[in-house]
Amino acid sequence: MARWAVLRHHVEDGIPLKQLAAEQAIGLRTLERWHAVFKEGGKAALAGPKPPARPRKIPLELVALINGLALVKPPLSTAVIARKANRAAAERGWPAVSYSTVRTVITGLDPGMRILAQQGAAAYRDRYELIWRPRAGRPNVLWQADHTELDILILDANLKPARPWLTTILDDYSRAICGYMVFLGAPSAMNTALALRQGIWPKAVSGWPMCGIPDVLYVDHGSDFTSHHLARTALDLHFEIIYSTVARPQGRGKIERFFGTVNTELLAELPGHLSPGDRAPEPVLTLPELDGAVGRFIAGTYHQRTHSEINSTPHQAWIADGWLPRLPASIDELNLLLLTIPRPRIVHRDGVHFLGLRYLSPLLAAYVGEQVIIRYDPRDITEIRIFHKGRYICKAVDPTHETSTLTLKEIQSARAARRRELRSQINEHIAVVAEYLPDALPPRAKRDEESRDQPAKHPVLRTYEEDD
Repeated sequence: MARWAVLRHHVEDGIPLKQLAAEQAIGLRTLERWHAVFKEGGKAALAGPKPPARPRKIPLELVALINGLALVKPPLSTAVIARKANRAAAERGWPAVSYSTVRTVITGLDPGMRILAQQGAAAYRDRYELIWRPRAGRPNVLWQADHTELDILILDANLKPARPWLTTILDDYSRAICGYMVFLGAPSAMNTALALRQGIWPKAVSGWPMCGIPDVLYVDHGSDFTSHHLARTALDLHFEIIYSTVARPQGRGKIERFFGTVNTELLAELPGHLSPGDRAPEPVLTLPELDGAVGRFIAGTYHQRTHSEINSTPHQAWIADGWLPRLPASIDELNLLLLTIPRPRIVHRDGVHFLGLRYLSPLLAAYVGEQVIIRYDPRDITEIRIFHKGRYICKAVDPTHETSTLTLKEIQSARAARRRELRSQINEHIAVVAEYLPDALPPRAKRDEESRDQPAKHPVLRTYEEDD
C-alpha cells in the first residue's frame, strides 16, 4: 500500500496534490491518476492489478518456444500457439500444456517487446519511448504553424454548406496564438502567409499584443510549408524554418491541443457544429462570422485564462517583464514579402505580359528588352510590382481592369470555362462529320465518337491529387 501511504496526506491531511508532488518527488500527473483510482475503488484499488498466476512447472525450452511463437510476425492466436507448442512437446517427450498455461506464459512477455517484434520500431517508439517536449526560453524564439479542418459547417459564397479550415501560428513559450486564418478550400501557401502576416504585425485588438518576427518557425512537410515562397520570405525576414521529422511530429501536440480546445469549447457552442454520430447540421454562419468568433475566443478567452502546462495565462507569459519584438520596417514591406509571389518576365515594347494580361507603366520605357522580376498578390492581380536587379522600379497596372479587383482564381476559372466551351464546340463539329462522312475521320476521332455511344463507366477513384 505504498501508494496509499503517499496519497493519505492529501485525502486525510488535506495537503494539495501539487505540494505533495514536490515533497515526495512524484509527478503531479501520477498523483492525480492515483487519486482518481482511489475515488473509484478505494484503498484496495491502489494496490494495482494482481500479478499473473505462475504457470505450472514446464520445461524452460517449452517456455522459450511459446515466447518465440508469441513474437512471430504476423501474430498467431493463443490457440494456434498452443497447438504448435504441444506438437513440439510430443515430439520431444515434454509434458503437454493447456491453453490457459500458454496464455499465462504469453501474458508474462513484455508488451513493448511484442509491439517491437510484430509492429516495428515506429509503433514501439510512438507507444513506449519517452517524448522530450522542450519549451523555448522566451517569447518569439520558436513559433509553430499548422492547419486543421474544423468541426463545423458554414455557408460559402454561394450559400452552400462547406467545412472550413483553420491555420494558426502558436508561440511555443507562451502558448499564445500570434496569428490565425479561417478559410475554405485546401491549405495553401497563401493562407499560411496571411496567418503569418497577422502574427508578425501588431494587431489593433485589445488583449492581443503578440507580434514580431520569430527566430524559428517549426512546421511539418506540407507543400504549403515547403514552398519557395515561404523559404524566400524566411530569408528576407531573417528567420529559420525547421521541419519536423517525417512521421515523428514531436512537440506538435501543443498546437494540436489548441485545435482540440477550439473544436470542443468554441465550435460546440456555435450553430452548425458537427458532432460525432449526429446528422449533418444546417449551416448558419458565414465565413466572416466564424472568423470573428474565432478571433474573439482567442483574444478574450484563450489568452486570458491560465494554461495548465505553464501556470500562467498566454497573455502574461508573452508579455513577460516587458520586451521589444523584432518587426519589419513597414506593413508595406511585410505585404510585399508575404502576400506577393515573384516571377521573372521580359519587358516588351507594349508592357509586361502575365497571365494573358498586359501591364503598363511609363517608367518601363527604360527597361524594354530587359528581364525583370514581378511580384503579384493572388487576391488582386490588377497591378504588379516590378524589380530590376533587386531594385524596385514601379507599379504597373492592367488598364482593362484598373478600376476593379481581379483575382488569380478568377483568371484560372475563366480559362477553364473557355477551354470547356471550345471543347464542346469541337465535339459538335466532329459529330457532324461523323454523321455524314465517317470515313473522313482519322482512327482516333472514330474511337472517340464510338465511345460516346457506349454506356458510361464508373469513374476510377482518385487517391492523390497527382492523379488528376
